Amino acid sequence: MRNTETHSHLKRTLGFSSVLLFGLAYMAPLIVYGTYGVLAKASGDTAALSYLIALVAIVFTAMSYGKLARLYPMAGSAYTYTRKAFNANLGFLIGWATLLDYFFLPMVIWLIGAAYLGAAFPAIPAWVWIVAFVVTTSVLNIVGIEVAARFNIVLMAMQFAILVLFVALCWHYASSAAGPGGMAMAAPFFKADVPVSSMFAGAAIAAYSYLGFDAVSTLTEETVEPEKNIPRAIVGIALIGGIIFIVAAYSMQLAHPGVRFHDVDSAAFEVAKKVGGDVFVGVFLAGLIIAQFASGISAQASVGRLLYAMGRDEVLPKRVFGFVHPRFKTPVFNIAIAGTIGLLALKLDVTTSTSFINFGAFLAFSMVNLSVAKIHLSGRGENRHMGLLGGLVFPMIGLVADIWLLTSLERTAIVLGVAWFAIGVAYLAWITRLFRQPPPEVAL
Repeated sequence: MRNTETHSHLKRTLGFSSVLLFGLAYMAPLIVYGTYGVLAKASGDTAALSYLIALVAIVFTAMSYGKLARLYPMAGSAYTYTRKAFNANLGFLIGWATLLDYFFLPMVIWLIGAAYLGAAFPAIPAWVWIVAFVVTTSVLNIVGIEVAARFNIVLMAMQFAILVLFVALCWHYASSAAGPGGMAMAAPFFKADVPVSSMFAGAAIAAYSYLGFDAVSTLTEETVEPEKNIPRAIVGIALIGGIIFIVAAYSMQLAHPGVRFHDVDSAAFEVAKKVGGDVFVGVFLAGLIIAQFASGISAQASVGRLLYAMGRDEVLPKRVFGFVHPRFKTPVFNIAIAGTIGLLALKLDVTTSTSFINFGAFLAFSMVNLSVAKIHLSGRGENRHMGLLGGLVFPMIGLVADIWLLTSLERTAIVLGVAWFAIGVAYLAWITRLFRQPPPEVAL
């Protein structure tokens, strides 16, 4: 009751453009360059097409998120949407599955940053950069340092500037190198010798760049006319992000056809040097690392907050996960756990670790689409007035696309994801005394 009162007094100050900018900043568009090499390799050099395929799945899912954000303004996650549409047990399991996203996201961010610094400074082993990222961000999160909103705006402007410059340099290089015959404009989207399975495998990796489009669903209470602006913003973020990713990947493929890279984990570094020389490489590397560092701080803090919420609500042992440092007022054990998990990056590559994240994401996206269809068919809430297309057909298209992408992930990720889900079922059975009691509710 106390939390409800607090929420009811939140001032509505955010308009559509503010919410849209928040979502784009959270998505960090520059991330397209961090995974370009592994995506180009997995998709058979059809990275732009893979981003387009992923966009189709994401847009339909974004529409479902928008509908649920309108129906449940106090909710903001697949966990709570599934809980309301189906039941508490299934909601818990979807929340458990998305823990993979939270745990592995900081690790992927640190891994990408280390790969690019390793390409720039090959004399320094990659593990040094990984450990440096983990230790630095962990210390900053423990002492409670936050990235200010103004810095996020500056960071966003810097990312867009680098994106525009990189795209322009790629086009200039490609047009200069093409000669009288001109550029092969359709090549980044279609290659007759590339099987459809490779394109969807690439799309499964490409979806990583879209993660975060749904984050604005938590801003409902602070948004002016949220029933209109939140759904529009969620879809707008997905579409704008998709356009950015497709244009960036398309431009790099024109400038550097094929998948021959010294290191696929830092492929964009090679392309940047090829089209812009040492000066642009320095600018690009600085921008990417700053963006990665800021994202790493935020992602690790999110893990800490999630584990703290689960400890506070006694889903996990409260003595450890619900502990707050008396001086710093931060969940130090949880942040340390997130940092320790991040050290797995010493033994993993970008492709595998990204797939781990996408398993939980695709499962959550599938349940969001299924939740809309379930509510529509049951005639509950406003969704029954949205018609057959908005309440059933579009969510089903999103569901099929998400499941297809889920099954297109590499086998290791699927095995780990299924194993993690099975552990969640066993843990749920234990805390509910073989499902005879409802699971505790977590404020996510």
